Parts: sequence; C-alpha cells; structure tokens
Amino acid sequence: MTAEPSPARSPDDPGRRTEPAIEVEDLGRTFGDFVAVEGVSFEVAGGEVFGLLGPNGAGKTTTIRMLAGLLAPTTGRARVAGLDAATEGEAIKERIGYMSQLFSLYTDLTVAENVVFFGGLYGVCGERLDERRERILEMARLTGARDRPVAELPLGFKQRLALGCALLHEPAVVFLDEPTSGVDPVSRRSFWELIYVLAAGGTTVLVTTHYLEEAEYCHRLALLNRGRLIALDTPAGLRANLGEAVLEIECDDPPRAAEILGGAPGVVAAGLYGRTVHAAVENAGEGGRTVRARLEEAGIGVSDVRTVEPSLEDVFVSLVEAAGGAVAG
Repeated sequence: MTAEPSPARSPDDPGRRTEPAIEVEDLGRTFGDFVAVEGVSFEVAGGEVFGLLGPNGAGKTTTIRMLAGLLAPTTGRARVAGLDAATEGEAIKERIGYMSQLFSLYTDLTVAENVVFFGGLYGVCGERLDERRERILEMARLTGARDRPVAELPLGFKQRLALGCALLHEPAVVFLDEPTSGVDPVSRRSFWELIYVLAAGGTTVLVTTHYLEEAEYCHRLALLNRGRLIALDTPAGLRANLGEAVLEIECDDPPRAAEILGGAPGVVAAGLYGRTVHAAVENAGEGGRTVRARLEEAGIGVSDVRTVEPSLEDVFVSLVEAAGGAVAG
C-alpha cells in the first residue's frame, strides 16, 4: 500500500448530510477547582470525519467522555445522534461506537470469539450477529485470522479488530480516542482507509490523534488547549489563516537552534522539523535577519533561511503558543 488515503468527501461536498450528528454548545467540565473543559462549542455533520486535536491535558478525552455519555457536563449542552448527553447518556451508548488506544479486547479469545463476545454486549445476536461478524471480519481484513488468539496478533491487527467490535451494532457516530497510538505508519494508513469507508457510508467519525499527518485526513479540525477551543476549520483553512510567516532554517545544530530561537524577539514559536528548524515569525524579512543573527551570535552556522508554506504542525505549535502554551507535565 503506497498511496496516501484521500478523504471520502471534501468538506465542501454537497453530498454530505447537513443535519448535525453532534452538537456542542458552551460545554464545560470541572473537577473540584480544576477546569478541564470550558466553553467549547462546535457541530459535526453526518458522515463527517472530525478531528479533535490538542496537546496533553488539553481536554480532548474529557470532551469525548462527555459526548459518549460517560461523564456528565458541568455546564453547557451536547447532543449526539439526536440525544442529550446530560440526560440520555445510557441511550447514547446504544447509538455510538467507542474505541480507545487501550483496545478493550480479550487476548485469550480468538478474533471471532471477541466479535461474538462484543456482539453479546451490544445485543447483537442470531442471524444478525452471523451476518455482522462476517462483514466486520471482511472489512477489517481479518477473515484469514478469525481463529487466531488475539494475543498472537500484531498491533495493527488488534487495532482493526477493536474498530470492528465497536461497529458491530452499526452505530451512527464513532468516537476514536488516540486509536493509532504506537501503531506503525503502514498500519495507521490502513486504519484510515477503513475510516473513510465508514464516512462514505454515512457514519460520523470523531477522532483524536497526536499524529498531525493523520489530522490532514480529517474534513475539519477543532484545536483545544487548556480546555478551550482555540481554532476550528478545515486543515487547508487553518494553514491559510496562520497570521505568521514560517521560516525553515538549515543550520549546524538544529536542537540548540530551536532552543535559542524560542522566545526571541519577533519569533512566535520555533521547533524542530525533521533535520531543520521551523520558526513562525511576525515578519518574514525582519524575522529572517533576526534568526540568522541570533544563531550566528551563538556560534551556530546557518546555511539557509527560507520562507515555506506552513505545515499543520507549524499551525498547531503557533496557535498553542499564542493561547498560553501547553500545560506543563
């Protein structure tokens, strides 16, 4: 598999359903004096692949738990698949699929036995279970592994099986919380192809991820930091609306250069980008001169400073820094 996945539909495709599958208005959650989520609002359309991004401690998992009916909101309201998250949590659980990075599979059971077990939990039985089991195994490309114990499966196989088990009852909305954590790039790409199959069939997918190359595959993205929503747009829209210029710097000591440039006058954010350093600056021309001068003063040889199109990672870092930085720890 060499081709990059492409979205099943573009964000502007008129074929997408327009009614919201998820509605979030001024949603908040506190734990004692700690504010985990505050004033978050967004909508997700039916059949949309919606990404929820943010550094550790941003409030992503807390938000998903509220939407999934697992945690009552402190403030605001949310509706999922037409149901109120605060008062109809049990009913919501019947209409959604939920998959976390922990993969709640039973390793001493075979692939097929796991499917049957989760079918029982979701109330899927008889002929419907037989039909759904075969469809799920085929979708996840696990038909040939149906009799293998889960303990023997590679991580990518377990990932696809966990997704299949979450889809047994044909939910309208699927929540995927860091589902590809620790999975190799080829398996991640394969997993995203399954996500597009779901979206093409009308299933709404809300996914959190730390892999920004995956975030590019979402129709739209919501960026959280310190419990608040700081950006909401398509990946292309977020890149286009970045207010700063991005400089790519080739130098002798990129890690030290990134450290030196952090907080320098005119530099909004700086970080490693492969073997180079990317710096978001208020002004490309003046910023370029400042960057080169600061690094050369520190004894770091600079071979090139050029303006580049911002990546989603550049946008992420710049917006998080502008919103107070990530929570330490």
